Amino acid sequence: MTVEQNVLQQSTSQKHQQTFLNQLREITGINDTQILQQALKDSNGNLELAVAFLTAKNAKTPQQEETTYYQTALPGNDRYISVGSQADTNVIDLTGDDKDDLQRAIALSLEESNRAFRETGITDEEQAISRVLEASIAENKASLKRTHTEVWSDSPNPYDRKRQDNCPVGLKNVGNTCWFSAVIQSLFNLLEFRRLVLNYNPPASAQDLPRNQKEHRNLPFMRELRHLFALLVGSKRKYVDPSRAVDILKDAFKSNGSQQQDVSEFTHKLLDWLEDAFQMKAEEERDGEKPKNPMLELFYGRFLAVGVLEGKKFENTEMFGQYPLQVNGFKDLHECLEAAMIEGEIESLHSENSGKSGQEHWFTELPPVLTFELSRFEFNQALGRPEKIHNKLEFPQVLYLDRYMHKNREITRIKRDEIKRLKEYLTVLQQRLERYLSYGSGPKRFPLVDVLQYALEFASSKPVCTSPVDDIDASSPPSGSIPSQTLPSPAEQPQVTPSELPSTSPTPRSFIHKPFTQSRIPPDLPMHPAPRHITEEELSVLEGCLHRWRTEVENDTRDLQESISRIHRTIEQMYSDKSMIQVPYRLHAVLVHEGQANAGHYWAYIFDHHQERWMKYNDISVTKSTWEELERDSFGGYRNASAYCLMYINDKEHFLIKEDTHKETGQKLVGMETLPTDLKDFVKEDNQRFEKELEEWDLQLAQKAQQEKILASQKMREPTPSVMTAQAEEPEYLEQPVRSDLAKYLKEETMQAITKASTEHEDKNPETVLQLIMMTPNMQGIIMAIGKSRSVYDRCGPEAGFFKAIKLEYARLVKLAQEDTPPETDYRLHHAVVYFIQNQSPKKIIERTLLEQFGNRNLSFDERCRNIMKIAQAKLEMIKPEEVNMEEYEKWHHDYRNFRDTTMYLMIGLEHFQKKSYVEAILYLICAYQNNKELLSKGPYRGHDEELISHYRRECLLKLNEHAAELFESGDDQEVNSGLFIMNEYIVPSLPLLLVDEMEEKDIVAVEDMRNRWCSYLGQEMEPNLQEKLTDFLPKLLDCSTEIKGFNELPKLPSYSTHELCERFARIMLSLSRTPADGR
Repeated sequence: MTVEQNVLQQSTSQKHQQTFLNQLREITGINDTQILQQALKDSNGNLELAVAFLTAKNAKTPQQEETTYYQTALPGNDRYISVGSQADTNVIDLTGDDKDDLQRAIALSLEESNRAFRETGITDEEQAISRVLEASIAENKASLKRTHTEVWSDSPNPYDRKRQDNCPVGLKNVGNTCWFSAVIQSLFNLLEFRRLVLNYNPPASAQDLPRNQKEHRNLPFMRELRHLFALLVGSKRKYVDPSRAVDILKDAFKSNGSQQQDVSEFTHKLLDWLEDAFQMKAEEERDGEKPKNPMLELFYGRFLAVGVLEGKKFENTEMFGQYPLQVNGFKDLHECLEAAMIEGEIESLHSENSGKSGQEHWFTELPPVLTFELSRFEFNQALGRPEKIHNKLEFPQVLYLDRYMHKNREITRIKRDEIKRLKEYLTVLQQRLERYLSYGSGPKRFPLVDVLQYALEFASSKPVCTSPVDDIDASSPPSGSIPSQTLPSPAEQPQVTPSELPSTSPTPRSFIHKPFTQSRIPPDLPMHPAPRHITEEELSVLEGCLHRWRTEVENDTRDLQESISRIHRTIEQMYSDKSMIQVPYRLHAVLVHEGQANAGHYWAYIFDHHQERWMKYNDISVTKSTWEELERDSFGGYRNASAYCLMYINDKEHFLIKEDTHKETGQKLVGMETLPTDLKDFVKEDNQRFEKELEEWDLQLAQKAQQEKILASQKMREPTPSVMTAQAEEPEYLEQPVRSDLAKYLKEETMQAITKASTEHEDKNPETVLQLIMMTPNMQGIIMAIGKSRSVYDRCGPEAGFFKAIKLEYARLVKLAQEDTPPETDYRLHHAVVYFIQNQSPKKIIERTLLEQFGNRNLSFDERCRNIMKIAQAKLEMIKPEEVNMEEYEKWHHDYRNFRDTTMYLMIGLEHFQKKSYVEAILYLICAYQNNKELLSKGPYRGHDEELISHYRRECLLKLNEHAAELFESGDDQEVNSGLFIMNEYIVPSLPLLLVDEMEEKDIVAVEDMRNRWCSYLGQEMEPNLQEKLTDFLPKLLDCSTEIKGFNELPKLPSYSTHELCERFARIMLSLSRTPADGR
């Protein structure tokens, strides 16, 4: 019976066979499909006998353990599903020779599977996939033991969650579902698959009451998948919540274990469910014809297996979906495919008498969507745990599959034979070249060309003396050495017995040249050895021979290298002729895993075929990317990230990526236009709910702003009974409040300073006078301006004096704003107007600010100051509401307060950093960076040096990570908990802040360093409780999401006077300039 005659029956049979193969892999750790199938065949489908056969075979050939692969479970615990503790007391040791343990393991496995099936009616394969879902949705045992619960919450500001233009919509991580996001986004961006899901209508027979378990499970899932796809098309949200679709997967089964499964298992099961759902619809609509399942037509292909088994030829057609490929030992995708298409010895395919066994696979029908599973995990039999393969594996953007097609098998075999012959010849040439490049018989080998050159240099050197020791003047040793007697030659030394040696005097030592302790090398010491005796004739012959031999070796080496390069080019171009580039497949999606075998994170790179660019789908974050970034993250070998699944599409099947068009007009449909009516209504309702969130947020902000405005106007209108009340109402940076017990003293001192300034400002530097006036810098400037305008005040009256003083003060501030000062002298901290001038604020804002400062009641020291103050207050009252935008005015002053707060965060953080109080420093530095980044987004002079803050934030995190790791390594429970507390409270919440800006390469490298430090513990032996804590903690550390998580409590800022702030900031910045820091 052929596949074409009964596709569905064979598909069902293959599913049952795949179930047994998965159980065999789980029990034995063997991943070779041919060996597992042969064991099932020999045991007539008896799983227990098959396990016994495979185990016995492995016991006889232990060396096979090195090449056995185990398809381990890929993480999914929020990004990662962590493997449980190694302290499992129910583990049975299968590595020894105890057959009772082996039989017990087999019996327990079969008994558990049979019991579960009897009780629930669910197959073992379904239970396996349910364990992935259970671990992804529910809090497992390990998470219940956490001392710190990580809460994933949306930003309270809905505008942070608003979709920008037509940017693709992300998927929220609802708890260990980054793998779900990667798979679903890859399928959603296949426009043909998207159309299938969106236009799916459940069978009419299943509308009222599901008839069986498949309908009960698959139809609700298809409904939620349609809703999820519709939201991805037309939602106004930046990302949507997939909880309902995932919840249905979770609720479909009951899990009785926590074993981790590979994400490929989830993908297999997802496609199976979709296949079943479409099959139900196809059977209803077939009208007597053979049902056509679009899932089979889209994702499933066929290959022909041709081979010889024990001398007997066989040939059969098999169906495949995701095609598995081994990675270890191969450098690119074609090498993986070649190895997968040929199994065993195949020479006997064309002979009659050979008894060798082997088979070839030839694609007879390729699916429009071809998916390769890259096996990057193998089971380490010695350590008893899976390990990830980080080897580099390259893959092309366009993959030509002509060489693997059945129709091309004759020409492919010829080319394979030719490649095999060329590779054998290449091996010989490389061995010969190696003999030239590594010449010698000892452990140290050198290029033969260099050896001949050294010999030529030796022969050409002029001899200095007849003996290498005769030219050393032992009577006058170099400076710093111990004087010794002249050494006789070996022939002249008398024979002295030990009894004749004096017991009190040491034996004279010969002089030894010590180049690192002596001041210089003796000038007469020859640089190279030289022959003692050589005639001109000998030298001429020897030089001629060495020159000739060197030239011959150079020519031979060059010829070998050119031949090797030529063969490489021939092999690379073997399949480049036109007849072998007729089946192009273009890379559509790359699913990436970062981490180790038992913990990691998933994301996807997906090609936008219409914009012709790569996009990175990382949960809620969807960003533009490049092929270079994809290479870095997907090829492997660079860090712990590499591709585990490749999705190619037939480049000639344009319907896969064809956009929807109107049936009548032919115009392209976009967004909501592509949705069926029911889904349009669903998305509109969700968008209306989101718009309501935006309106409520706007209303809250408007109410808050109105309240602040009312309070501000009330404060401005309220009469102030005393100077101290006025001081309390002024912004801190305009005039610092003073304590009541110092008010009288300060007023008297200021009066004296003003009198002195007014009499001495003409013949003394004003800065000398200001040193005596301990007030805020802005008040100092006003006092000096009033003092300098005294003559105008006396001649022309108070108003003229006021204009003169304010003009002088403004000119001074403009000069300060234009000065190029070092970081420790930041005049923006001295005066708000300097900040406003540098950032080009409106002139009205600056004028009103100066008027308010001249109208400050603290200037009521004498008659002149009081008159100028009253004039300034009168000018303020004359300003009409339409002349100055008060909202803008308040906004500028609010930004300046933020600038001062940012300065204090930075200053305190750096002070703690220099004291090595990294825990105290980190939150201040993080707040400084975030506030500063917001300020700099409005203008380059709004904040501080971003690179400097970034450097110390990064260094502080690295120091903290190192300290936490040392605490963990100590093994002491209290210190271990302290280290993990530091990581959970400070490091983990900080990582998204470093990853959100991918342009900062140093931050990304720092994150990798911190993660690698903790991942290195995975391969080490440790106590079970430490292993459990590490397994629980690693998923959070390896989480690559850029979703910002808040800290439990932000640091509070103390109150500083302007003088104190400027002084401390200058001190810390000066100390930084004296302390070199890498990367600043």
